[in-house]
Amino acid sequence: MALTGKIERQVEIKSNGDIIHELFGSRPHHINTMSTGKIHGCVLQEGEWGTVGSVVVWDYTHDGKQKTKIDVVETIDEKNKIVTFKLIGGDLTELYKSFKATVHVETKGESNLLTWTFEYEKLNAEVEDPNTLLDFIINVSKDIEEHHLKQ
Repeated sequence: MALTGKIERQVEIKSNGDIIHELFGSRPHHINTMSTGKIHGCVLQEGEWGTVGSVVVWDYTHDGKQKTKIDVVETIDEKNKIVTFKLIGGDLTELYKSFKATVHVETKGESNLLTWTFEYEKLNAEVEDPNTLLDFIINVSKDIEEHHLKQ
């Protein structure tokens, strides 16, 4: 079993893709109000919201357990609507030597395609691929979409 991997999932969204991009890139601290029960908080540990190099701490519940993830914002590409978070601390460091999560929003008229990509290196061969975490972030994204469609 390979220790490095890359998994990706796409979902079509009806809400404004620019809003989704802005939330993850500049206002992730608002996500917990849209995905209650999953995301409990997002605080800025270092830097400024919406800037590369900022450190963000996420508190969330995944697979029935409360967890923490500390990321540095590695990329915010406004033109291509891409945001990349690189893991630097928290619970996932017990499983992965490295972990990057990238969200890309592609807008085409009325249709928006949201793509999440995880690139990772496991600490050992017993660690499972992060498929349930990918399911989790897709569900968070759908919660955000539902929140904005109601408005």
